[in-house]
Amino acid sequence: MTPSQGLIGPNTRNAWRAEPGSVRLARTTRPPRTATLEALPRTVVVDLAATALIVVDMQNDFCHPDGWLASIGVDVGPARAPIPVLAGLLPRLRAAGVPVVWLNWGNRPDRANLPPGVLHVYDPDGTGAGIGAPLASGLGRVLERGSPSAAVVAGLEAAEEDLHVGKYRMSGFQDTELDSVLRNLRVDSLLFAGVNADQCVLATLMDAANLGYDVLLVEGATATTSPAFCMDATLYNVRQCFGFTLAADALSRGLATAASAPC
Repeated sequence: MTPSQGLIGPNTRNAWRAEPGSVRLARTTRPPRTATLEALPRTVVVDLAATALIVVDMQNDFCHPDGWLASIGVDVGPARAPIPVLAGLLPRLRAAGVPVVWLNWGNRPDRANLPPGVLHVYDPDGTGAGIGAPLASGLGRVLERGSPSAAVVAGLEAAEEDLHVGKYRMSGFQDTELDSVLRNLRVDSLLFAGVNADQCVLATLMDAANLGYDVLLVEGATATTSPAFCMDATLYNVRQCFGFTLAADALSRGLATAASAPC
């Protein structure tokens, strides 16, 4: 978007148009682009023109064998399982015009915005080994903005048009610009992927539902290093209380059908 186009806004989805002697406030209307998705507890029809994907915490600290989670003895194998699934889904979603938002932990180096309760989760004994501490592997500092440990894990690649939002709590909405970014994209429905399903993914999804977004958790593109019953409870609660779940294959089928439908 350039000044010569006469558009005033953060993107073409939410922009005024400057005209001689006036400003046109009416936004450009995007034609609905519906996709039928086999979801639970029931099939849903979404408007891809008003949908975004939020990828939560698919970063080195949680998914890399030399990251923070592995350094404290956690098997990161389950956290890596969504990598090939997402790698297959991302190009299809982008081709369908669905914005991709990478939501990664990325704290201030001085940790000035983090209360004791957050720091305690990562450093329960107060040894200084948690957020901001250097990793013995040399991968950077734990969950710190700009550190390699906070970067998107290898096997996944952000496109130039993707959006990035740093988070500082389990929920990506707390103390961040995530809601403002989504409002400017003018989306109603949110697809959720990433790790951990029962922690940061669920916390962000719950806040999204409370803010009025439609929420859909993509199984296969979402995982957890917690015990299996935590995933079971997460799926139950999403379906029962907040929105819908669907398999990654069902999302792919829905995208393919939408792509082949006549305009």
